[in-house]
Amino acid sequence: ILYRILFSSSVAKARNDCSAATDHPAMVFVKPQKKQPYFKRYQVKFRRRREGKTDYRARIRLINQDKNKYNTPKYRYVVRFTNKDIIAQIVSATITGDIVLASAYAHELPRYGLKAGLTNYAAAYCTGLLLARRVLKMLEMDAEYEGNAEATGEDYSVEPTETRRPFRALLDVGLVMTTTGNRVFGALKGALDGGLDIPHSDKRFAGFNKEGKNLDAEVHRKYIFGGHVADYMKLLMEDEPDKYQSHFSGYLKKDLAPENMEEMYKAVHAAIRADPSIKKSDKEAPKEHKRYNPKKLTYDERKASLIQRVKALNSAGDSGFDGEDEDDE
Repeated sequence: ILYRILFSSSVAKARNDCSAATDHPAMVFVKPQKKQPYFKRYQVKFRRRREGKTDYRARIRLINQDKNKYNTPKYRYVVRFTNKDIIAQIVSATITGDIVLASAYAHELPRYGLKAGLTNYAAAYCTGLLLARRVLKMLEMDAEYEGNAEATGEDYSVEPTETRRPFRALLDVGLVMTTTGNRVFGALKGALDGGLDIPHSDKRFAGFNKEGKNLDAEVHRKYIFGGHVADYMKLLMEDEPDKYQSHFSGYLKKDLAPENMEEMYKAVHAAIRADPSIKKSDKEAPKEHKRYNPKKLTYDERKASLIQRVKALNSAGDSGFDGEDEDDE
C-alpha cells in the first residue's frame, strides 16, 4: 500500500511538472543571441583564408622543416593557372615571407617556338621543363642532371649521382582539384623530366587506368605533345567548321595545323634545353618630362632677378619721361 501511494504521488508530480513546463513561456524555442563575451573573444581567420586564396592546412605541412635541420630551406614547386598564363615557381618559406628562387611562365614559351595554346596540358609540361632546367642551370647542376631528354610518357624519377644530390622540392598545387589528368600534373611531369627530384605517384598523370592501376605511356605521351588538342581540331573541322574557326582562331592566325603539333612541341623542348635562361625585356628609357612647376631659385638668383627687374623699370621710366618732354616742346 505504501509503495502504491508513493508511486501515484510521483506520477502526479511528474504530470504537473510537464504541464507547467509546456505552459512556461521560457520553454519556447528561442535562437540564442551572441552576447558581448562572444565578440570579445572572437578571433578572425588569416586574411588569405578569408579571401579563399590559401589552404593553411596544406601549407603548414608543406613548409614545416625537421627540427634537426638548421638554416635549411624547404623548397616547394608551386604551380598556378590563370586564364591566359601558367606560373611555375620554386619557393621557400621564411618568417618574413616566401622567397622565390626561380620562376617560369607560359608567356615565355613563344620565344621557344610555341605559337599558340599557352594554358593546356602540353604547355604546362613545357613550363615545368623550363623551370627545372633554369633552376639547375642557376645552381650549376644542369650538366650533371639532364633529366629525361626523350618524353616517352613513362614515369621518371631522377637518380642521385656520386657528387651532388638532386634538387628536391615538394609539389604545391594550391586549391585546384587534383583529379587524374589535371594540368598541374603536366607541369609536374615537365619538372621531373627536367631533372628535379619531386616526390610523386603516377596515379594522377593523364592516361592512368584506374581499373588496371597502371599508366598508359602512349596516352600520356599524346597529351604531352598536344595530341588531344589535335584530335579535337580535326573533329571540329569535320563536324562544326564555324566553331573551329572561332575556337582555334589563335592557331589559324599562326598557320598551325593539327598534323604539325607534335613536331612543334619537340622543337620547343629542344629549344628550352638549349637555352633556359631568362631574357630581359627591351624597355625604352623613360622620356624626360617638362617641368610644370617653376624651379625654386636660390637667394642670389632671386636677388639678381630683382635687380634686373628694377633696372628694367627704371629704364622704361626714363624713356617715358623723355617722350613727354618732346611732346611739350
